[in-house]
Amino acid sequence: MQKFEKWCNFGVIDHKEEDTMSAKVKKTAHGGCPHDCPDTCSMVYEVSDGKLLGVKGNPDHPMTQGGLCVKLQDYEKRHYHPDRLLYPLRRTGPKGSKQFQRISWDEALDEITSKWKAIIAEHGPHAIMPNSYLGNQGLVHGLNGGDAFFNRMGATVTERTFCGEGSCTAWLLTVGPTSGLDPESFIHSKYIVIWACNSVSTNIHHWHIVKQAQKNGAKVIVIDSYASKTAKAADWHIAPKPGTDGALAMAMIHTLIEEDLVDQDYIDNYTVGYADLAERAKNRTPEWAEEITGIPADDIRQFSREYATRPPAAIRIGVALERNYGGGQAIRAVTCLPGLIGAWRHVGGGAMQFSVWEHPYKFDVISRPDLIPEGTPVVNNLQLGRILTGETKLETPIKSMMCWNTNPVTQAPETDKIIEGLKREDLFMVSAEHFISDTAAYADIVLPASMGAEMEDMILSWGHLYLTYNEKCVESPGEAIPNNEIFRRLAQRMGYEEENFQWSDSECLENYVDWDSPACQGIDLNTMREQGFARLNVGGRDDRAPHKEGNFPTPSGKCEFKVEGATNFVAAPFRQMYEGFQAGEALDSLPDYVPSRETADTNPELAEKYPLNIISPKSHGFLNSCYANMENKIKGQGEQFVLVNSEDAIVRNIKEGDKVRVFNDRGGFKGDARITSDVNVGIVVATLGYWRQLNEGTVNCISSAEFVDMGHAPTFSDNLVQIELVN
Repeated sequence: MQKFEKWCNFGVIDHKEEDTMSAKVKKTAHGGCPHDCPDTCSMVYEVSDGKLLGVKGNPDHPMTQGGLCVKLQDYEKRHYHPDRLLYPLRRTGPKGSKQFQRISWDEALDEITSKWKAIIAEHGPHAIMPNSYLGNQGLVHGLNGGDAFFNRMGATVTERTFCGEGSCTAWLLTVGPTSGLDPESFIHSKYIVIWACNSVSTNIHHWHIVKQAQKNGAKVIVIDSYASKTAKAADWHIAPKPGTDGALAMAMIHTLIEEDLVDQDYIDNYTVGYADLAERAKNRTPEWAEEITGIPADDIRQFSREYATRPPAAIRIGVALERNYGGGQAIRAVTCLPGLIGAWRHVGGGAMQFSVWEHPYKFDVISRPDLIPEGTPVVNNLQLGRILTGETKLETPIKSMMCWNTNPVTQAPETDKIIEGLKREDLFMVSAEHFISDTAAYADIVLPASMGAEMEDMILSWGHLYLTYNEKCVESPGEAIPNNEIFRRLAQRMGYEEENFQWSDSECLENYVDWDSPACQGIDLNTMREQGFARLNVGGRDDRAPHKEGNFPTPSGKCEFKVEGATNFVAAPFRQMYEGFQAGEALDSLPDYVPSRETADTNPELAEKYPLNIISPKSHGFLNSCYANMENKIKGQGEQFVLVNSEDAIVRNIKEGDKVRVFNDRGGFKGDARITSDVNVGIVVATLGYWRQLNEGTVNCISSAEFVDMGHAPTFSDNLVQIELVN
């Protein structure tokens, strides 16, 4: 790895290592992990003399149970990292050169707002786009924190669909906005299916519950196209070819019906469309699926029989299931399975997608979609490169972008196009960041943003049924300020006088949660400040079975195997709560297998040139691109690598540890070869999150920006590549 460089003399913290365990702790405070993770850990900050000394998991929280993942175990080091941004900066050199000079906040805000006012005067507000994601999951400072500001401006609306939005569309069509199976209730499950989720690396606190259930006699099945850390700990690892999970699920539906393993009473009373689903599945036999998935037909039958006859049966649906062209339809098929066998009858039975659906957040208040002018256009952040280079034809081209809580140069597909677009001299870019990230390096103005312990918030959870509070317990270093304060100051200079732009962070929390909802009975903001977390009143671990007698939040009140007249959409929180210009194309009324775009079968000409499927899962040691600039985290994660099967390595003369290049027509990256049986022949794996400025390309250089079949989700696992030895 190349040496970490000092980009410019704009402020360095004099930080000496200290033994946080022996330091005298004068104060503790409630914390909530702000990162894009289902666990949303409740934490305990340890503070002395106004400085964050350490962070621990909250031992009283039933999910966190006192432990943190490897990413967060030294969270304080990120707060006081020597490369932390401390002051506003103005670019002085070429875009991407990381040459900046320190300026004052007044200078930064005046320059930003004067530029925006000039752009609006010449081109209109549609020439400006926001770009954010879940680098912070806070209600105040997170994904939707800047929505009201840009909606008030009338800027182009941005869909933000990096992770799970296709899954959301499929889930909502089938069972509606239900949190489904409580992750804690898996302790009662006897048959657990972890489908396309590497829980050990990305959902560790739920994995502890699964492991305890396994000790109690549950059988754990992991479905993943390579042998992840989680797959290796399962009782049975089923490895379909990438993008073929839908065929497996349809063959399971066929087997359940063909062998009369369904719960007919549940189907008759609490589902819609069974006869049509049965007809659709009639020819989706295990033998048909074997040809597609590579899984023996006998294994598919055994899996189906076990799933139907070992209640309570639970399915954890991972976001990776959506990441190929047919991902939405695959998730619809998987979501039908619990309804077919009546798994919803049982505590510990059913399926879990996102728990957020029953959290009483007031997204309309957070995002203020009422401020959006009629006819405002929509773009999607997965296609940023196409947008900025003009490949996507817009009536009003983008002349300015503000980026916060996201690092698209590593996280978005078609990276080389993004960089080409960011280099435009006529693009005015603003970045609110903690470090000079791969994306911030191209900004004209960089604003220093506060980190977790430095601001008050409540952290959204999509992986459990607890509200989580984060207390401000230390001041931000230098002149860094929270995201919401950045937007307050910008709103003032833009002349926006709506009441919400005057709210303090505490007032935001009072208004952003429906404290009067049944789910919040007995809970208010004072409760959160005192306890740090609170479980929603939606049933408990030992008694929650929300769909025992149907009661699905769908138009019919039932699990909908068939949805007449369905059209494609992105769930509103991921598009600033705007309902204009939804995708709207007609969807199949029934689930089915839909092949990937880039395979030997669907695109043989491309496969002749690029014969390998690539999978790009999350890294164990990074949280997306967070921590991937910290030497100790890189040491734990390892330098950028590529998992290769020995047969594929031999024919390319690749040996263990060799530097290799992975590439296709979209771009390429280099990494160290790891020869392993963890991947099957024809598949390579490279994990997400590495910084481009520390490596020669990263995995999203090869990723396509095409959408999957639902929810404008990404096709990160629907890409063909070649791999070669680097001389």
